[in-house]
Amino acid sequence: MAFSLKRDLPDFSEYSPQFNEAYLAGYETKIDIVQELVQPKSETTEIKLITERIYATLDGLTPPINYISGYLDLAENTVPISATDFGLTGLRKSAKMRDVESVLKFLRTVTGNIDKYKVELTAKGLTEAVISKFTDAKTSLADDKQKKYELGSNRMAIVQNNLELLNELYDQLTEICRIGKILYKQADAAKLKDYTFSHLMKQVRRVEKAEDEKPAEQSVEAPAPEN
Repeated sequence: MAFSLKRDLPDFSEYSPQFNEAYLAGYETKIDIVQELVQPKSETTEIKLITERIYATLDGLTPPINYISGYLDLAENTVPISATDFGLTGLRKSAKMRDVESVLKFLRTVTGNIDKYKVELTAKGLTEAVISKFTDAKTSLADDKQKKYELGSNRMAIVQNNLELLNELYDQLTEICRIGKILYKQADAAKLKDYTFSHLMKQVRRVEKAEDEKPAEQSVEAPAPEN
């Protein structure tokens, strides 16, 4: 919206002297303040690092899952449950889907079964190093999940405490939209879209969807607070 207003400022100024360089500068300043408010650079960076660490932990589960699956095959009837009942199938699928909550659930199942059948699996080659891969992952994922929750909760609290500023920016945005429609509804259909709120929201959602579809190493899980 700021880009459109800057581009079309002569038309807006001709319509009303209220829309001048000072008006545009004030609007851009509010945007900068709100951007830092709802998505602080420091928190965004921290969330990105946490997300990357979570993905690395999830990817790191594949080798120990394969090891346990092999030991189950070697153990045959001495461990009378399948890889699915052991929790390995669900764990593998959940890790691939980046579903941390589900991974933690299956990790509890897997570590419980490792404890239960430790003697039989150790006889086939299971080591403490392999076992620690699961226990360490459980601790790491639980900690990172909590950290992300705390960051998101803190951000929402900050937003809630600054609703007046957010509402001021929203009111100015809708004012610009309203005048843009007056200026371009009959004169310029292309520019009219730039001042149509529903069209702008579609553009935002399209960008958000593209971000979500990036490869895992580029993704950033950041909650998007609403006004």
